[in-house]
Amino acid sequence: MYAWDFSAVWAHADLLLAGLGNTLALTAVALAGGLPVGLALALARLSGLRALAMPAGIIIEVFRTTPPLVQLFWFYFGLPIVLRVEMTPFLAAALTFTIQSGAFFAEIFRAGIVSIDKGQREAARAMGMSAAQCMRRIILPQAVKSMFPAMMERSIELMKTTTLVATVSFADLLYQANELAQKTFRPLEVFTAAALIYFVTISLVSFLG
Repeated sequence: MYAWDFSAVWAHADLLLAGLGNTLALTAVALAGGLPVGLALALARLSGLRALAMPAGIIIEVFRTTPPLVQLFWFYFGLPIVLRVEMTPFLAAALTFTIQSGAFFAEIFRAGIVSIDKGQREAARAMGMSAAQCMRRIILPQAVKSMFPAMMERSIELMKTTTLVATVSFADLLYQANELAQKTFRPLEVFTAAALIYFVTISLVSFLG
């Protein structure tokens, strides 16, 4: 019979909490960047201008249909070779998940915008509003209601996807759990504790949402 012993986990709980802090920071940065990127891509795709719609469509499809781990490796290992820039694990992860989230958010924004009746746009233009004013004052405030559940679901998926950054040695929760498991020789207890931390954190975010 296996004898469970969580004493090593409690003794090094500060490492797991530090990893959780890094996970939340990366998730927050990716969300803060992904939402405006997604809105810009959605508006470009809906603009009707081929010069804007086509590049936006390519970016959306590439980042929605390729594995995030491949994207992360490309930004971390490939971008420094192509552009000769220094790339840290955090910067590579932030760029990867910002653009990937933006691609998914773009489709959520697009679906929300097109769900609003065209008559409201026509009424706004008849009142003298510009296209930008109509979008800001009439369309987006209504569209957000229908988009919010999908955005919350995507945000939760983003937080779980950030576990991939352990592969490029960024000290997120999973990376710290792996280090602690090797140090204490208690992988079952350590990864169980990490899973519980993810469960509590994501459940709290979902409840607040």
